[in-house]
Amino acid sequence: MIPNVLSIAGTDPTGGAGIQADLKAFAAQGAYGMSVITAVVAQNTVGVRRFVALDASFVGEQLAAVFDDVRVDAVKIGMVANADIVAAIARALDAAPGVPVVLDPVMVAKSGDHLLEDDTVAAIRELLVPRATVITPNLPEAVVLAGGAGAGGAGGALSEPRSLAEMHELLPVLRSLGSEWVLLKGGHLGGESSSDLLVQGDDEPLEFSAPRVDTVNTHGTGCTLSAAIAARLPRADVPTSIRAAKEYLTGALRHADDLDVGAGHGPVHHFHELWPADALARA
Repeated sequence: MIPNVLSIAGTDPTGGAGIQADLKAFAAQGAYGMSVITAVVAQNTVGVRRFVALDASFVGEQLAAVFDDVRVDAVKIGMVANADIVAAIARALDAAPGVPVVLDPVMVAKSGDHLLEDDTVAAIRELLVPRATVITPNLPEAVVLAGGAGAGGAGGALSEPRSLAEMHELLPVLRSLGSEWVLLKGGHLGGESSSDLLVQGDDEPLEFSAPRVDTVNTHGTGCTLSAAIAARLPRADVPTSIRAAKEYLTGALRHADDLDVGAGHGPVHHFHELWPADALARA
């Protein structure tokens, strides 16, 4: 059975992130993609200029239109824009129990600018994280999501991890927020490899490592990874889905320079396996 996978996120007019990236990743992973838009975003490969959130009641109507008609096998949540939209998503998820949910907490732009107000971050933490099968924060997002609770002691200020050991120290804080699984992504650490940590409850964390790809074209990597995980979840367990999704993203990064999109951080090549360069040259 071909899974039906729903993305709930904002847009990207240049096609490398957000809803557009999610739909490409779903298709590349053999899933039928659907979308509910939370915000219309003016962004490109250089940065985010502005976004306009849709009315929360209309987001709710989009969600109802999908769930009332279509079997939804997995959900991926990206940019949620504001607290009212978070609440609308939470209500929709409660009406569809048992559907795997991948939450990619889009909170911090590549420039380091925070995209969401404090009340929206709190709503994500309280309403969406406990409903998620797996959350996929990168290091800056993890710090925001953890809310400043000290990883090494109560009340201490939380700083962004600078090593794999410090990522391990942050995991208990993220686990305490209530998702079934936490995937803490270590791409911001630098180095020759990129390592992510996956943990469920009090189990020993699993490490997923891949060689770091030398490219500036990394726009939409978080969206793409979380979408690929969601596309895999209806047919595999969480660790297997993440391993396959990370391998897919590594290939998409390796072939990102085959594309020529924008003057900044271009997109990854979502269809690198379907559009081999030699085949296109022969067409």
